[in-house]
Amino acid sequence: MDQKFDAIRPFFDNEVNDAILSIIHDPMMKPIMRFTFPEKEEKVWKDELTQIHSTQEFQTHVVAKSLEQILAKSSEGLTYSGFDKLDKQTSYLYISNHRDIILDTSFLNLILHYTGLIMTASAIGDNLLKNPFLYALSKINRNFIVKRGLSPRVLLQSSKLLSEYIHELITVENRSVWIAQREGRTKDGNDATHQGVLKMLSMAAQNESPAQYFKKMKVVPVSISYEYDPTDSLKIPELLANLNNEVYVKEENEDFNTLLNGLIGQKKRIHFHAGNVLNTELDGIAELPNANQQIRAIAQLIDDRIIGNYKLWPTNYIAYDSLHKKDAFKSSYTQADKNVFFKRFESKIDTSDLRTVESFLEMYANPVVNQLKLAENFSDVGF
Repeated sequence: MDQKFDAIRPFFDNEVNDAILSIIHDPMMKPIMRFTFPEKEEKVWKDELTQIHSTQEFQTHVVAKSLEQILAKSSEGLTYSGFDKLDKQTSYLYISNHRDIILDTSFLNLILHYTGLIMTASAIGDNLLKNPFLYALSKINRNFIVKRGLSPRVLLQSSKLLSEYIHELITVENRSVWIAQREGRTKDGNDATHQGVLKMLSMAAQNESPAQYFKKMKVVPVSISYEYDPTDSLKIPELLANLNNEVYVKEENEDFNTLLNGLIGQKKRIHFHAGNVLNTELDGIAELPNANQQIRAIAQLIDDRIIGNYKLWPTNYIAYDSLHKKDAFKSSYTQADKNVFFKRFESKIDTSDLRTVESFLEMYANPVVNQLKLAENFSDVGF
C-alpha cells in the first residue's frame, strides 16, 4: 500500500505485536481485560496478548469476547438480518446511521465475524484519539483516522486522501469499509445522510459519475436500532443549544464520557439490518445531468433504505404516542413497557422543563415519524 496513507491507516499485521507490547502495561489495559476475561489471571492474559500478531487475531480473540461481555451485561441481545444475502468473498462499503461512538462499527464487525463476511476497516474521528492508549488500540483494531477541525484548504487535501484510501481498501485490498452517513452521531433520531460524506467518498472517482462510482463500490446501507440509547440524556444539552441557535461547546472529556456510557449503559435489544447492495437503482440516478443532483439522489436513496429497514421498538412507539398525545400504536407496547420507559425517562431528565421533555421524546419518536413519511411515498416500507 502507498506510503501516502501512513498518517491515517491502521497498523499492518506486522506492526500489531509491537503495538500491543507498547500498551500492554498501560493502566487502562487492566480494567478492559478484567472485564473481557474475568476468569483469567493478569499473567495469563498478558502472555496471550504477546502471542497476537495480526488484527484478525486481536479482533476475534479479544474484541469479540469484550463485545459479547458488553452484550451480556448491558443488553438483552443482538439480532441481525439481511447479511445472508451478501457474498463472503466480496468487500462492501457499509454506510449506516450513527448512534454510538464505538459500538455501531464494533457490533457490525461482530456480525461480520459471526457470518463469515469480510470485516471492515472503520472510520474514526481523531477527536476521539487524543489519548495515546486509545490511539494505539484503535489502530490495532483496524480503524483509519478521519481528521477533524481542519481549515478548508487542508480539509480538501485530507478528504481526497481519505477517499483514495477507502477506494484502495475496497478495490485493491478487498477489505470492506464502514463509515457513518454523517459526521457525528444522530442526536434527535432523524437519520440523514450528509451529502458532504458522499462527496468525500466520490473524490477518488476517475472519469465516472458519482452514481457509477458508488455502484462500483458496492454500497450496503445498514440500519442500526437500539431499543434504549444509553447516551440519550447526554445528547439533550446539544439539542437544546441547537434549538436556541446557540453554539454548543463540548465539556472536557465529554467524548470519552459518552463513549464509556455507550459501552456500559443499558441498551436492551439491538438490531442491525443490511439492506440490498445499491445496484440498478444507481443506473437511473446516473442519468441525472450533474454530480450534485446525483449526490442528492444517492443520499435520499440511502436514507430511504436506512429508515425503511430501521427496527422500531416499543420505546419508539411509546414516545410517539406520548409526544402526539395519541394511542395510535398502543398495540405495539404493553403497560409494563410504558411504565419502564417513563421510570427511566423521569430518572434521566428534568421533567419540569417542557422543551427537555419534548427533545427526549422526539429522539425516540422520530424514527416512527420518518417511517410514516416514507410510507406515504412507498406502498411498502420494507426494501
